[in-house]
Amino acid sequence: MKPLSSRTNSFTDSVIRRMTRVSNQYNAVNLSQGFPDFAPPKEIENRLAEVAKEDFHQYSITWGAQNFREALAKKQSHFMGLNIDPNKEVLVTCGSTEAMMAAMLTVTNPGDKVIVFSPFYENYSADAILCGATPIYVSLTPPAFNFNPEELEEAFKQNPKALILCNPSNPCGKVFTRAELLIIADLAQKYDTYVITDEVYEHIVYAPHVHTYFASLPGMFERTISCSSLSKTYSITGWRLGYIIAPEAIIETAKKVHDFLTVGAAAPLQEAAVTGLLFGDEYYRDLQSKYTEKRDLFLKGLDDIGLSHSTPFGAYYVLIDISEFGYDSDLSFCESLAKEVGVGAVPGSSFFKEDVSNYIRLHFAKKNETLYEALNRLAQLKKIMKVKGK
Repeated sequence: MKPLSSRTNSFTDSVIRRMTRVSNQYNAVNLSQGFPDFAPPKEIENRLAEVAKEDFHQYSITWGAQNFREALAKKQSHFMGLNIDPNKEVLVTCGSTEAMMAAMLTVTNPGDKVIVFSPFYENYSADAILCGATPIYVSLTPPAFNFNPEELEEAFKQNPKALILCNPSNPCGKVFTRAELLIIADLAQKYDTYVITDEVYEHIVYAPHVHTYFASLPGMFERTISCSSLSKTYSITGWRLGYIIAPEAIIETAKKVHDFLTVGAAAPLQEAAVTGLLFGDEYYRDLQSKYTEKRDLFLKGLDDIGLSHSTPFGAYYVLIDISEFGYDSDLSFCESLAKEVGVGAVPGSSFFKEDVSNYIRLHFAKKNETLYEALNRLAQLKKIMKVKGK
């Protein structure tokens, strides 16, 4: 038989989702795949129950239900400081995963180049390759995960079609400063490059850090494709409701891509989620406070155990340095961690283009009691893994 497509040869299945399966296999506390174990807001749950008995069981408008787009445009206009047109500048997708893929297919042609900061969410390089584009990696240097402006400009000199910007960043929790974003903006303008943003953690930022929407920078809306989702903000990762906000010409092309990828996002879930989009500012202040408490709880627990870790400024991930355990493979370490200690993690090498194998990623989007249970298990880590390590 003829060989299958070769476009997927350079990457594997998702390591993140694989580690959830490993966690389930060993009944480990799953701190690998980033989803919460607490319920969405009660108002959203109640509306979903009502919607089940209403007439929202057929296709909605392909690019998103009218009331959903209007509520989303109102919310994002408020936070982004822009006047977003729900009919011309919004596209609703099946999660931010589809939003990013649709954005890439909208912007790039086979043979184009795309800048990706490393460490990166694993989908980005796969998205580029599936589009026939070539990633150009620019390092974010630990522990602050800053970039070198000269290295970044060298990447821009290779005439990329787009730059992918995850802010706040998964996996390192970096929140790009306004000054850093202006450097990127100046280079995007200078080299006529699109910027595709992934801002799913836009409301999970820890003081004194502040999230700046790239599209809100002077002159940047016209070349920015802003991707995000409701998953993390409302604790509904399984609902797969994402979106793209961009100028009309870009949205019109993205609509065509989206139409043939997925037709449309789930109609009843859009209707129920409108309730969340109409929340006032207090909800987002409470969300920030809730995750600040979880971050402080978890980081203190790691400090008490004596584990070296990063300090996230946004999102809900922590990178743990496992150098002391002497494992040659961070994947093997994570498998042993799930089996022997009972905690699920993601090998850090899946996020870095550089030859890095001394990090694992944990997340703290869990009930406090779940985090305490994970920390209690991790307290045995050095005793157990010192024996298992090489």
